[in-house]
This record gives sequence, C-alpha cells and structure tokens, in this order.
Amino acid sequence: MSARTRAVEPEVTPPEGPPPDPGDHRVVHPQRVSVSRRGMVSTQHYHASEAGAAMLAAGGNAVDAAVAAAFALCVVEPAACGLGGQTMLLLHLSAEGRKFCLDGATRAPNRTPPGELARTARLRGHRATTVPSTPAVLAYALKHYGTKTLHDVLAPAIRLAEEGYRISPLQHHLTRRELKHLKNHSAGAFFLKDGRTPYPIGARFRQPTLAATLGRLAEHGVEDFYQGDIARAIHADMVANDGLLRDDDLAQIPWPTERRPLATHFAHKRVFTFPPPGAGRTLIEALNLLEQFPAAARDPDNPRGALLLAHVIRRANLDRADRPEDPALFAQELELGEDITHLDYAKRVARRIKARLLKGEGGSIARRRRGHSGETTHLSVMDAAGNVVALTQSIERVYGSFTVSPTLGFIYNNYISAFEYQDIAHPYYLRPNAVPWASVAPTIVFRGSRPWLAIGSPGSERIVSAILQVLLRLERGATPLDAVEAPRLHCSLPGKVALEAARMRDDIPRELARHGFEVDPRDPYSFYLGCVQLVLREGDACIGVADPRRDGSAAGPAD
Repeated sequence: MSARTRAVEPEVTPPEGPPPDPGDHRVVHPQRVSVSRRGMVSTQHYHASEAGAAMLAAGGNAVDAAVAAAFALCVVEPAACGLGGQTMLLLHLSAEGRKFCLDGATRAPNRTPPGELARTARLRGHRATTVPSTPAVLAYALKHYGTKTLHDVLAPAIRLAEEGYRISPLQHHLTRRELKHLKNHSAGAFFLKDGRTPYPIGARFRQPTLAATLGRLAEHGVEDFYQGDIARAIHADMVANDGLLRDDDLAQIPWPTERRPLATHFAHKRVFTFPPPGAGRTLIEALNLLEQFPAAARDPDNPRGALLLAHVIRRANLDRADRPEDPALFAQELELGEDITHLDYAKRVARRIKARLLKGEGGSIARRRRGHSGETTHLSVMDAAGNVVALTQSIERVYGSFTVSPTLGFIYNNYISAFEYQDIAHPYYLRPNAVPWASVAPTIVFRGSRPWLAIGSPGSERIVSAILQVLLRLERGATPLDAVEAPRLHCSLPGKVALEAARMRDDIPRELARHGFEVDPRDPYSFYLGCVQLVLREGDACIGVADPRRDGSAAGPAD
C-alpha cells in the first residue's frame, strides 16, 4: 500500500442538532469582523482572540499575541489542539524584512516499530502518540522573537483553565460525535460530565488539572515539559498504558527548525507559504495553475469556474501525493519540469486541464484514493509595526488519541496515524524519529514590500482549497468577510466534490456531475470545508475576519 492508497477513516461532518435559540443567554455570538490600527488577532475561539488582543494592548508584538492565543486555544479547543500536539508557523519580522518558517514537526518515538502498526493502535490510545512539539515551538518563538515572558503569555490560558469557559454548540456536537471513543479511553474522565455524557451547551467547563500543568510551565519553563516533572509524569503514564513515548524521547527537546518559505506570484501579489512537511507546495501549484487561465474563467460562483476549481484542487493534491518530499530526510534534486511549484510545470498541467474541459472529461480516476482526515486550529496576527504571524497547530484528529495523563490534563496527539505504513522508500514511512505528513499551509501575502494578508485554515486536505477560494474571491473584489463566508467546495483525490450546495447556484453541482465528478452535498457553513482566519491590512488599519463555520472571532486593541 503506498501513500496514494493508504486507508484512513473518512472525516464525518458533526451532527447539526437543533439551531440554538438566538435569545438563549447560553449562546455566545463571537465578533467575526474587527478593525484596529493597533494590530489584530483572528483565531478559532473568541477567548483566544481576546488573549492575543490583550497582549497587543499591553505593548506586545505579533509573536507575543500569537503565542498567548495559541496557549489559550490549547485550553478552549481541546478537540483540535493542545500541549500534546504540534505547531507550525510562518513569520514576517518587519524591522529585518525577514520571512521564515518555524517547522515544529513532531517525530515518532525511538521505540516505534517500523512500518505497520495495528489500525486501532495508530488511531487511538497511548501507542498513537508522537513527541509533542507545541510547548517547545511556542517557547522558542517567544524567546527569540517575542518581547513578553512565558509567565505573561500563559496567564490568559491559566485563567481560562481555572475559571472555565462555556461549551459551544460545536464543542458539544463534536463531543457527542466521539462519545464512544471518549468513554473507552482516559480522555472521557476529563471531557465528559461525570465521565459519561457530553457537557451541555452553555455549561461552564473548568480544567483544574490542566491549569496546574500550565502553571508549572509558567513557573519552571518549558524544559520541565521535556526534562522535568511533567516529562516524568508523561513517561510514567506511557509505561503504565503500553505507549511508545518515553523520557529519552522527550529529553531530545523538539525545538523547531527555521526554514525558508515557498513563494510565488498571484494576482500581482507575492505569496509566501509553508514548505514540506507542510502542504504549501499544493497551494503554490494551485495558484500557478489558476494563473494560466483568464480572470473571468476563475470565478468560483459560476459553473465553469467551479469546474475549473475542482480540476485544479484535485490535480494539486494528486501531485503532492505522487511527489512526497521531506527536506529533513534527504535532498531531492528535481528537474524544473518535475517540480510541482515551478511555473513550467504549471503551464504543462494547465494545458491538460484545458483539454479536459474542452472534451468534457470528468474527475473519476482508475486508482481509488481516500483522503486523510484530521483536526487542526489556525490563527493569524498582525501588529502595528508590521510584524505578522500565521500559525497552525493540531493534535491530528478530533480529540487526538483520546488519552490523557490523569495528573496533567491535556490530550496526547495521534500523529502515528499520519505516516505511510507500507512503502519503505517513502519519505514519511513510519520509523523511529521520522516526521509525519502535514497538511498545514500558513500563508502571508505581500503587496509590494508590505505584508497585506495573513491567512490559514484547519481541515486536512481541505486546508489548501479553503485558502485558495478566499484568495480567489479577494482577487475578484469581495470584502474580507464575504470572501471567508462564501460557499466552498473541495475535490478529493478520487474526484468526489464536497460542496455547500444549498448556498450555490443549482447548476454548479449539475455541471460537476456532467463532467464525471461525484457530487457530495454538505451542510451550509460546513465544518468539513475548513475554517479560515485572516488578518488583512487596509491603509493604516488591520481588518480581522474569523470564519463563521466555527467558534472564532477577530479582536484588536481599542484605538
């Protein structure tokens, strides 16, 4: 089985349930759009946005705000991220004119058996966990590029864990969706009421054990997580539950690697995005392909434009799957004609797409491939000085491994599920100390020499397609909010197009079906189709937009 055919569980849209009563005091309506001249934060949870905005108001820079918001998300988005996950970010430092990535890839433990693990072991349980990188990456970014102390940026997260926050409809439905697995593993004792039922919408959810762990980090530093008492607690929990992670894995602290971003031009702007093991190559190829078509043909709101978009998304993802690259493993010397980020390659592929469009050929392919499912969170930040951060972090799937140390209170990731298991020549083959595939694509767009836009999304393979459609709509003159909340589609590797059909012209799914694509209608504002958080500079002000598909908000200091 190659990476192109490895089986994974399909991601399912969470049940919608009855819509909450707008007059119900339990329902919070986050501020989706915000404007400030003093900087801006956009995250997937309003409490995290408030934490980041407070750092900016207190004189911190974009890195301080991003780290504070990221730690807060570790508390209020437990199904998506946490101290047990991994973090990747793209930064622009205005004073230095420097753009670079912090590659915080997790790695497999030293005791990982090469190749195939039992399916249940790689999806859930202690054996699914790799070395958490989030504490190390956030601490590194703060130490080298921030201005605040670790104690400062952890304070909002500690307060949220101690005092609690209200359970949103989304968190309630995700918990209900995963109820069986939560009950069967140690996470249920922390994230279910009395260990049995989901907390109701509007209930205040407190995490005193996690608050104590965060407090220890603030007092003793992030090294405690990897070489101190927290590390010893992780080691003991893994030994007791037959996990692979040990104290010697943690002692090799996973400080991030600084890498150069990938870059291309699109719509007279310069786009910088995340290199391997991230999925920025997919975004670069998709943008290069779209540039080979006239602007009028790139309208995603008409049938021909949606059809083009489906072809482009599918082809870019197929090429990434066919040409995996891990810069930490070996250097791949590719001819320019085979580099999927090169314009010459895009021109050749675009000619084939044009021919398919003319012939009416569709999206089905002989080799059936199933996409990878995962769960992630993203935040974007700009400060008044022009510093920018786009940060994506995750515990891999919803609720990660479903396991929690009883003395620490955070969920371990299940990144073992993100490796290739059979093809020993594959760069992401499962072996000791290997890094897994990542679908993240934090992105910064420049107009001339100034950063104009920071953007990113969760959603595994839907990350790139979500970002791509927002960029397309901004190019066509949409307002930032309209570009983010507009209906989306995604084309999977086998040619199935998931789309918010009820919010689109009804001739769009008909046109896709006529060309051989399998049409998969999704709910309006579908959880499945990503969740874009962006910050955009307009004149001397920053505009933040949080995607209405989840619990996010945008916030900045008062002018």
